Amino acid sequence: MAPKKLKVAVAGLGRMGKRHAMNFMNRTPRAELVAAFSPDPNELKWAKENLEPFGVTLYTDYNKMIQHPGLEAVVIGTATSVHAEESIQAMEKNLHVLCEKPLSTKVEVCKQVVAEAQKRPHLKVMCGFSRRFDASYRDAHDKVERGLIGRPSVIRSQTCDKHDPGGFFVAYAAWSGGVFVDMSIHDIDLTLWFFGDDVVLKSVSAYGIRAVQPDLAKYNDYDNAVGIVEFHDGRIAYYFCSRMMAHGQEDTTEIIGTEGKLSVNVNPQLNLVNRYHSGGITREVPHDYYGRFEMAFVEESNEFVSACLDDKPLPYKLTNAVKAVEIGSYIQEALVQEKQIRFDKNGKRIEAANL
Repeated sequence: MAPKKLKVAVAGLGRMGKRHAMNFMNRTPRAELVAAFSPDPNELKWAKENLEPFGVTLYTDYNKMIQHPGLEAVVIGTATSVHAEESIQAMEKNLHVLCEKPLSTKVEVCKQVVAEAQKRPHLKVMCGFSRRFDASYRDAHDKVERGLIGRPSVIRSQTCDKHDPGGFFVAYAAWSGGVFVDMSIHDIDLTLWFFGDDVVLKSVSAYGIRAVQPDLAKYNDYDNAVGIVEFHDGRIAYYFCSRMMAHGQEDTTEIIGTEGKLSVNVNPQLNLVNRYHSGGITREVPHDYYGRFEMAFVEESNEFVSACLDDKPLPYKLTNAVKAVEIGSYIQEALVQEKQIRFDKNGKRIEAANL
């Protein structure tokens, strides 16, 4: 008898949705991609060429897709504004859910998703923090767990995108939640992983500039920003996010401990090739995040499927997705309001929200 495969559908066939679809169809042996959804004609045209010939049923209505016969899990790669709604609708159909980050740009909406998941403990509901599945980050985390750098005390992490002069990021800022919620969410999640998800905020502050995209001002957003988070246990996180890297994607993390330091991707490169020439020595770097984290997404899909089929625990708690958005939102507020926000020892904000 053939081994059981998890019947999966992908919602949204934009850039990330396409990648999820191809990963679940071709690179996740224990999964069977049976359906996909998109309301966009161009995305459907792609799907008719790349998915439909392999037995994938296409839908233009999400609610009809989640009623596909035998469906067991949904991967949500649609716009952030519908992540929460579609996750809840899938759970109501008794489906496992892998949702792209963030669950929502609003903390209260994230909490609604968690509450719905808690009503259905038999379902696996995971927010996709891809860096947790990256081999280098996992190796760094293992070294921290083994005590090789003492107590991790400072984390310095960045997400830096290649500059896009076409104006995409300006339009995107209308609903992204701001650079810290959109970009630094991965760095914040890494902090919860390396420091522990029970860390309690003490203060947040942030500073930003608009160096190459002044039109971001109409959305109270920035193309370069620095955020500093202080925790009550005496540790600090420093985040840098940028939309203007000329050379390509540069996502870097340093974990500084009492007895040493770990660095991940401090010298980014596309492969192991260096070109030696009269002007010096040069190497290429990935142009986008997928060039750096492609295999992490593959590992993510395989581990999600294994958790669903074997009823194994997910690698991290869904509540971390709420805490990451919460911290990101506080940093974004500190950035926009140009002030420090402080918290008591229970993590309760000392002053009222001011957005």
